[in-house]
Amino acid sequence: REAEAFKEQGNAYYAKKDYNEAYNYYTKAIDTCPNNASYYGNRAATLMMLGRFREALEDAQQSVRLDDSFVRGHLREGKCHLSLGNAMAASRCFQRVLELDHKNSQAQQELKNATTVLEYEKIAEVDFEKRDFRKVVFCMDRALEFAPACHRFKILKAECLALLGRYPEAQSVASDILRMDSTNADALYVRGLCLYYEDCIEKAVQFFVQALRMAPDHEKACLACRNAKALKAKKEDGNKAFKKGNYKLAYELYTEALGIDPNNIKTNAKLYCNRGTVNSKLRKLEEAIDDCTNAVKLDDTYVKAYLRRAQCYMDTEQYEDAVRDYEKVYQTEKTKEHKQLLKNAQVELKKSKRKDYYKILGVDKNASEDEIKKAYRKRALMHHPDRHSGASAEVQKEEEKKFKEVGEAFTILSDPKKKARYDSGQDLEEDGLNMGEFDPNNIFKAFFSGPGGFSFEASGPGNFFFQFG
Repeated sequence: REAEAFKEQGNAYYAKKDYNEAYNYYTKAIDTCPNNASYYGNRAATLMMLGRFREALEDAQQSVRLDDSFVRGHLREGKCHLSLGNAMAASRCFQRVLELDHKNSQAQQELKNATTVLEYEKIAEVDFEKRDFRKVVFCMDRALEFAPACHRFKILKAECLALLGRYPEAQSVASDILRMDSTNADALYVRGLCLYYEDCIEKAVQFFVQALRMAPDHEKACLACRNAKALKAKKEDGNKAFKKGNYKLAYELYTEALGIDPNNIKTNAKLYCNRGTVNSKLRKLEEAIDDCTNAVKLDDTYVKAYLRRAQCYMDTEQYEDAVRDYEKVYQTEKTKEHKQLLKNAQVELKKSKRKDYYKILGVDKNASEDEIKKAYRKRALMHHPDRHSGASAEVQKEEEKKFKEVGEAFTILSDPKKKARYDSGQDLEEDGLNMGEFDPNNIFKAFFSGPGGFSFEASGPGNFFFQFG
């Protein structure tokens, strides 16, 4: 009678949804009368409402041990198994209920739910092997609707989220499990995996080691730990070789590091960028561009890789590509330095679309006044139309064009002010110099007249010979 009174009080608190008090009174009933199946069944129901499914499972199992015909006991045991992710055991419990009561609609529905969970498990297993991690996450989300307390499903979901690069979500799931069970090796492994893929390799190793301490045969943690240590060592060795100026060795080490784990996107992006820097030092600029391109394919937010590639584009006079990269950088980080780099690239792009007067004269951009004069002398004589009067009309037209360009180039580069404006990328026509009205013969005559210059006289209709003074 005392035990029944405790049970009634427990029922009253259960009805009020005060599950903690209900648990206390059901426990008193069990302590008073430990062989009553319904008391264990009631306490199991209360523990389920509190989310304590493992404890609830023990009470439900005890209730059916005391009374194998206790339908609600079998139902609750099945619900606990299903909530914990053991769909096979749950199915057996619901089938036992249907043996006792073949019309039990709750058991029929729960048996369907257990079958559904088993199907999602099988699909997820196949898709994980196919590396279709999004599909696995979908399957685990559906399974967790029926098995909300299953750590195994949560861990698989978290691992796939990490492999998809969704690190905050993966860490959140793993951390929730570790708060309930700090020794869960799988959760420790997933926490380490997130850090590993975020290029926090040293911290990742600590979690892998801890996971292996809890489960020495944990294959995934063992492999990840080995890869993390190897990656860290190779990368550090490459950095040391680079700092010492041993670029060939640095290149080899970064290449070896890239072969360790193709799934580690963030670290590999850095390794590609590092190797791109090595290639730029070796003046292998196209290879450097390729490495930086691989880096930004892996991590499209990697500013350093865009900056390195942009500089290589500048060095190879691919100014449009350089401007595009600097624009991306400036949109990401609006600093004065990045703004200036973008402005410089835009100036060079503008300059590249004009005639290259240095190239026309065949001189370096740092050529002296004397070198510019010598170059003009040589090119003007080479392309003077009268020198090609016997050639075809097509050749004459081409040489006349080149002669004019040589005169333009000399006019600009021999004048310090015009040269400075040209070098800075300013539009010379805006400054009043209209090259369309330019007469190259005037420059030629002015240059070759005077002491020690050249003179030319007609030797027949349209023919000239050049006489040195």
